[in-house]
Amino acid sequence: METESHQLNVIFLPYLSPGHLNPMVDTARLFARYGASVTIITTHANALTFQNAIDSDFNSGYHIRTQVVPFPTTQLGLPDGAENLKDATSPDIIGKIFYGVSMLQGPIELLFKDLQPDCLVTDLLYPWTVESAAKLGIPRLHFYSASHFASCATHFIRKHKPHERVASATQKFSIPGLPHHIEMTNLQLEQWIKTKDEFSDLMNEANESELRSYGTLSNSFHELEGDYEHLYKSTKGIKCWSIGPVSAWANKGDEEKVTRGHKEDFAQDSEWLHWLNSKQNESVLYVSFGSLTRLPHAQIVEIAHGLEISGCSFIWVAREKDEIDNGHIFLEEFEEKMKRSKKGFIIWNWAPQLLILNHPAIGGIVTHCGWNSILESVSAGVPMMTWPMFAEQFYNEKLLVEVLKIGVPVGAKENKFWTSLGDDAMVGREEIAKAVVQLMGKEESTEIRRRARELAGASKKTTEKGGSSYNSLMQLLDELKSLKKTNIKI
Repeated sequence: METESHQLNVIFLPYLSPGHLNPMVDTARLFARYGASVTIITTHANALTFQNAIDSDFNSGYHIRTQVVPFPTTQLGLPDGAENLKDATSPDIIGKIFYGVSMLQGPIELLFKDLQPDCLVTDLLYPWTVESAAKLGIPRLHFYSASHFASCATHFIRKHKPHERVASATQKFSIPGLPHHIEMTNLQLEQWIKTKDEFSDLMNEANESELRSYGTLSNSFHELEGDYEHLYKSTKGIKCWSIGPVSAWANKGDEEKVTRGHKEDFAQDSEWLHWLNSKQNESVLYVSFGSLTRLPHAQIVEIAHGLEISGCSFIWVAREKDEIDNGHIFLEEFEEKMKRSKKGFIIWNWAPQLLILNHPAIGGIVTHCGWNSILESVSAGVPMMTWPMFAEQFYNEKLLVEVLKIGVPVGAKENKFWTSLGDDAMVGREEIAKAVVQLMGKEESTEIRRRARELAGASKKTTEKGGSSYNSLMQLLDELKSLKKTNIKI
């Protein structure tokens, strides 16, 4: 360990949503593991989801801690503990949580001054931190928790506006400036790109602060999307360090995989594990739509029937409804039916995804194309059935299906957050069953599985000594240390 005066003092500020929080906590743990003194600033309820890992690292001799700021739940009339976007059950609560996050700027800036860091690593959704770093005369690293592909695609769409030159929302246009020929429709684009609203203002600020940052820290790796990493650097003209996949790098043991991103203990020796252990290798489809998606009842019914029609064994992470309604009753009845047939298993609300994906029985995943789930699946060598929902997920689908060729699309057509999904099903049971067979059928998926296994091997090598992500992290830490030693003000 370095002496305290020479040790790099780094603050991490993750956004309060699992897709942003989890990879940044993993990254903070890696910084500490390789010699930095690390402080993660978050709120009480969010800290509970990863505190066990931080305590374990601290007890192992690493300099890492959590600094909690109070979230204004009472002031905003939010339910107790609703401090993360995953806790929202209505558009009103989402709005309040967003506003609550903005109210934290003052207390966080005071902490920046008190803690005297050498570097800030902050989420892209905190654009104001570029000014905080400038006041302190230290580097701010822009933490980007999505793919280089998505960043490049968004950049060129915003720059060239090809979506404004098509006659209808379903007409395809090609994205200029990319190494691959990629076509999309207006329906697949994020709303903030098509219309000006509060979120588009925030994203514009985020893009501006990105260009004014010392550099970007990315949860990706060269062997996965090297063409787009290079394009990102040349297009944006800023430094970038790809150090992913951080989930696999930071959580190597089963215990870490079980507890990651969840505050309650989840028994390893549980019914779902016994069920999985009884299945043949690569015979089970894992179904998960992430922590922010809430599907309408009609879509849940189509998924259940589609899985049943496919004849494939599956393990499905389903969200319990906030009130008992038809959707809840339907799923409970479906669960009983699957238990009798031993074809399917439902886990309610949350599952240890890292552990499940690495189980030998898992042969594929139905994914919403969130970047964390993609990287976790890639690390485990699991091919994907792609079902993008919102944000940059439709770009990620293009990367998986058309560039990497490790995905089978289910046929999702429209980019919508769950609050605006409506009551109808987006994808029918026949389309679901067809995609499942295409992904899980041994003959149909031979090439997809071969490529998925190759990428899994590359993902393991990249974080080992001498690998591209390992070297990238070491170079970054050395650069930050040299700035500290020479007292260079940014």
